[in-house]
Amino acid sequence: MAYKAILARPGAPPGYRRTFPTLSPARSRWYSVKVAEYHVETFGCRANQADGHALEAGLRMQGMVAARTAAQADLVVLNTCSVTAEAERTARAYLRKVRRSNPRARIVATGCYAQRAPEEVRMLPGVDLVVGNSHKSFLARLCSPAADFVPLHSLLSEGSATAEISFQSPRPGTAVYADEAFPHAPLSIPEEAWREGGRGAEAAPASVPAVTRPSLKVQDGCGNRCAFCIIPFTRGPSRSLPLEDCLRRIESFAVAGGVELVLSGINLGRWGRDLNPPRQLEDLIEAVLARTSLPRLRLSSIEPMDWTPRLLDLFGEHASGAAPRIARHAHLPLQSGSDSILRAMHRRYRPWHYAEKLRILHANVPDSAIGGDVMIGFPGETEKLFEESLAFIEAQPFTYLHLFRFSPRPGSPAERLAARPSAATVDLRMERLRRLILKKNREFRERFLSRELPAVTLHTPAGEKGSTRALSDNFLPLRLDSSLTSNREVRVVVRGLIGEGLTASVISRSISRSGR
Repeated sequence: MAYKAILARPGAPPGYRRTFPTLSPARSRWYSVKVAEYHVETFGCRANQADGHALEAGLRMQGMVAARTAAQADLVVLNTCSVTAEAERTARAYLRKVRRSNPRARIVATGCYAQRAPEEVRMLPGVDLVVGNSHKSFLARLCSPAADFVPLHSLLSEGSATAEISFQSPRPGTAVYADEAFPHAPLSIPEEAWREGGRGAEAAPASVPAVTRPSLKVQDGCGNRCAFCIIPFTRGPSRSLPLEDCLRRIESFAVAGGVELVLSGINLGRWGRDLNPPRQLEDLIEAVLARTSLPRLRLSSIEPMDWTPRLLDLFGEHASGAAPRIARHAHLPLQSGSDSILRAMHRRYRPWHYAEKLRILHANVPDSAIGGDVMIGFPGETEKLFEESLAFIEAQPFTYLHLFRFSPRPGSPAERLAARPSAATVDLRMERLRRLILKKNREFRERFLSRELPAVTLHTPAGEKGSTRALSDNFLPLRLDSSLTSNREVRVVVRGLIGEGLTASVISRSISRSGR
């Protein structure tokens, strides 16, 4: 438990001193109060990372402060992932680690694992509260104060617009809040979450963005029903953040000096379809470009079928030139280059459809980074079908890939499928794909030797003095040969290759836009 000085006083712990100049010295008295400390540990995708930032902001709004580590926290929130069995094992291992290092902490499990298997999570040793994604917006208030969880019915009595909350409490002391129908999960982001950003951001001045390259989650949920996936069950149906809410948050980031923002979602290409009147992702992008001062917008993963002709045209127009407003970076989930496997996966495109989208993207903006997700070992993936997929991938202008082993998810159609390749076979196939994409990535990086690139500087650890980490607009990690604060727009010239990135020198700088 941290102590915060309500009035500045000698000997108050560092980091928790606070003065109130409106009080006269004659009337001032010294006070000290205990302040609960929290730690949020987030696993998984960009959308879950955005959820984690919102959870942290909600806890700060309840009067808590960020702990330096989980071992020092009064409240530890595990924002879990469930996309693979390995993701769930990682969350369980972290839970055991926290329980050993901090046995006094209250532990709350939330996120996709908590939504998929709330009973299973409830039984894990050390879990005090389970909050599925369906009730995640209530989490901060459920956990306030940290010393005693708040009954959900008491939140509704304070004027909540939600009429009823369905939840169950299987055993005293470990309540579970989860609902398969997601009736209480509107997509919303606390204003403070967007203003302050991620872990440890304490009341950032309005003129300074708290996070470099933040992810604004404008869409949640999915209705695609792929055979291997349980996201429709852990995230619910597609829901969109209204257009004006998106623009307000983006402009506030830009006005505060932000350089690059990542537009993200669980199924980003479905943004706006649920709004009244319905909209499309292209409407949002056009509005961002026309109505905000954001220097650069980066698009996160968009399904192949959602790259409409209009979206392709927008990308081609605004991801071109010396200072593109849209980052030259497109990520299209592939999963497999085999038509037979895509059909078995219930994916809504064929390899030739996918290849045509990549052809247009590459033709319109040749220097774009192009990435995808590929799953290895789906049931029925024979050696012949894998070779078919490998040949397809080799023919595409990929610059990077995210590789995944098939993981049978409970409740998904693919869980019941047989004829799975052996673990050893999957390992060999993974290695072949890994070697292929490393070759493609190196060839892509070599194209930029001695060339200029626009970039944004990133947070650089204190131990790396004399250099700065940065990211080019086309998704190339850079190591700059000078020390700069984060969140600066720079133009660099590439000097050489290093690891999986590039070394570069700054040739021009914008005004300082200091951030984390």
